[in-house]
Amino acid sequence: MRRVALIAALVFAIDQITKIGVVQGLDLISRGEIDVIPPFLNFRMAWNQGVNFGLFASSAGVMRWVLILLSLVIVAWVWRWTARAPHGPWARASAGVLIGGALGNVVDRLVYGAVADFLNMSCCGYENPYAFNVADIAIFAGAAGLVLFTGSDARPPAKPRKSRGKTS
Repeated sequence: MRRVALIAALVFAIDQITKIGVVQGLDLISRGEIDVIPPFLNFRMAWNQGVNFGLFASSAGVMRWVLILLSLVIVAWVWRWTARAPHGPWARASAGVLIGGALGNVVDRLVYGAVADFLNMSCCGYENPYAFNVADIAIFAGAAGLVLFTGSDARPPAKPRKSRGKTS
């Protein structure tokens, strides 16, 4: 479980450092947008009070606390599930990535009242109206990794038992 905790801490730190650097350091709150590699990568400030793509967004403060509680319950469940089942290193890494991302967004909700989204990617004449952050990437990648690296076919192979006796 040490691997899960270390990866979660690393992802959490990267998420928070990027948010502080871009949102506070580059003053994206006031500027609103910064073209980085137009049109492919832009910083666009967005405060997400809901979940992905603003789903379940509400100006009611109660929804903020519901989403914080839900995130913490999911983090606790993933931690416990990972600790209790014989998962391989990729599944444990995926759990750490998901946990770190979820905790990064929980901190945003506690500090700002909403999740600070700032990454925007567009391409080929399509202007993407949505923004996301490192924690969102981690949550998606961690969940995908758990789907790919868990299950009956994803468990590490059992170690062969040593035979006791002579072989003929």
